[in-house]
Amino acid sequence: MPPKGHSWTLIDTQSRTVPHPSKRMAETGQFTVYLMQPDAFEAGSRFIPAAQKVRLLHASIRHHLTRENHWDTGTMGAPICQEDMIGGQMFFSLLVLDSLHRLGIHMSVEGAEAYFYAWRVVGAMLGVDQEAVPKSLEEARQFLDLYMVRHMGPSAEGAHLTRQLIDLYEEVVPGTFFDPVVSALIRYLIGDTCADWLQVPRTPWDTVVKTVPHLLSVLETIEDRSPLGAWALDRLGHLTTVLELYSLTRGRVMHYAIPEQLKKDFGVSNTVRRTQRWTPPAAAI
Repeated sequence: MPPKGHSWTLIDTQSRTVPHPSKRMAETGQFTVYLMQPDAFEAGSRFIPAAQKVRLLHASIRHHLTRENHWDTGTMGAPICQEDMIGGQMFFSLLVLDSLHRLGIHMSVEGAEAYFYAWRVVGAMLGVDQEAVPKSLEEARQFLDLYMVRHMGPSAEGAHLTRQLIDLYEEVVPGTFFDPVVSALIRYLIGDTCADWLQVPRTPWDTVVKTVPHLLSVLETIEDRSPLGAWALDRLGHLTTVLELYSLTRGRVMHYAIPEQLKKDFGVSNTVRRTQRWTPPAAAI
């Protein structure tokens, strides 16, 4: 949910809607999938240019929100400020680990610290002040608790965005019988207080979904005891992620692009003139 007094940049400031929620989710999902590759931080990976584009996107949003008076800097501070960037980093790291634990998927201490460190590197690449960012999971917990108490609360924009995302994932779930599982799982993971703030509907599946950790615990036991089982479950998880992204993107790779209305400001043209084409430098020997 957006922090109280804030409005996320992906929500249109006039209509308070997300024009393309599937595109936004696909971009975020694709970003995370790129990050989780073994070569994510190596030259030539897909993640590094994705992170660079997000940093440029943030800078562009800050510039245009303030220039066009769509943001009250005096009341709300700088858009996409350091505090909110660190908060976002905590959501993608510590809250994910919390959710996995709640689902009965137990990370090793080394694995949890490695996952958190990966997102610390992401934060550095996106421009997070490394003097201010939590250095450990314990510090992250302290920051996140204070951040959520300081900012979180009922939000019309947050409820609307949540409704759009629930509708989106209900379309992804085959048929209609299991549609309520989406809302039930959200309520289970974030708790009744936040779920009520976001107007997540209550369903008969709210009780059934509590059995999910037991099922996942059985699968985790299989993974721990059988190398073949571990390989099969890893492949299943990978395929599930790929299929989810495929359903959101209709099979297309998502690109962060400069909006048409901003291309003139950046001097960007849709065509590449022959004189602007890159030519390899001449041989030095």
